[in-house]
Amino acid sequence: MKVADMHCDTIGELYRLKQEGKEGTLAENGLHVALDKMEAGDYGLQNFALFVCLKNNEQPFEQAMEMADLFYQEIERNRDRIRAVTTWKEIEENWNAGRLSALLTLEEGDVCLGRLELLRDFYRLGVRMMTLTWNYPNRLGWPNQIIWEGPDAGKVVPDTEHGLTETGIAFLEEMERLGMIIDISHLNDRGIQDVFEHTKKPFVASHSNARAVASHPRNLTDEMVRRLADRGGVMGINFCGAFLRDWKREEDEESLVEDMVRHIKHIKNVGGIGCIGLGSDFDGIGGRLELSSAADLPRLARAMEKAGFSASEIEAVFYKNVLNLYRELLV
Repeated sequence: MKVADMHCDTIGELYRLKQEGKEGTLAENGLHVALDKMEAGDYGLQNFALFVCLKNNEQPFEQAMEMADLFYQEIERNRDRIRAVTTWKEIEENWNAGRLSALLTLEEGDVCLGRLELLRDFYRLGVRMMTLTWNYPNRLGWPNQIIWEGPDAGKVVPDTEHGLTETGIAFLEEMERLGMIIDISHLNDRGIQDVFEHTKKPFVASHSNARAVASHPRNLTDEMVRRLADRGGVMGINFCGAFLRDWKREEDEESLVEDMVRHIKHIKNVGGIGCIGLGSDFDGIGGRLELSSAADLPRLARAMEKAGFSASEIEAVFYKNVLNLYRELLV
């Protein structure tokens, strides 16, 4: 079963290893995603995020550029096995040739420093998807609120008050004009509402689950799922245990395939099978993972089959829905 995964943090982890003077390449590493693991899992396409944390970071743009350079160095070293893509035609060519495709994305809109010219530069560099926020407020908008102090410290609560900034809305318009896919994962509830109101094209929640199944505010409400489906968008099932189930104790968190299937069933009932994809968040998540690497994706396909999903539905979730979206938007 082919795989198209809308989100991993592997480039960020390779960048961290390099900064620490440790070994690790896209071909060989101890991470969740490596070329041999992708090939064992029958991958066709992987989105690689340039993740930048704003906390104590005075140079987010420069760091994103360094990570982009690392991405292209790794792709060039392994171009017989994987190629960077920016268009549907390039994805199709690699798919037919049996090569992996790598789509470059940004996870933290503030790497553009609120400047549209830098957004355009990232597009010229090959970036074709971007989250507007990560876990900190920025020039574009807000994430859902994190409680920093008191007995509820560490908990996240929905933010229905803070909408996108004027700059954030300008970024939406420019991303649609360019053909860069808007990603609402990590954005707060009010900001997501603004995206629906200020855009026309389909967009994605690259690594978000269903809030009705697991209450973490990083997940989407049923209303969001329906609206995303009606728009023709896709949401990628996130493998992080905290987004799959409401665990009583953080140390008990575990990522289980049965919980992934529960989310897929619920989202299918709410928005239809056509709005569901994969967004593993590999190399951005920890804890005990039943799917411990990209090589393990066939286990999810078998679990979906056992749960009563048809072959065509499993194909839709594993790659067809994402590829249909890219066919429409990446021209």
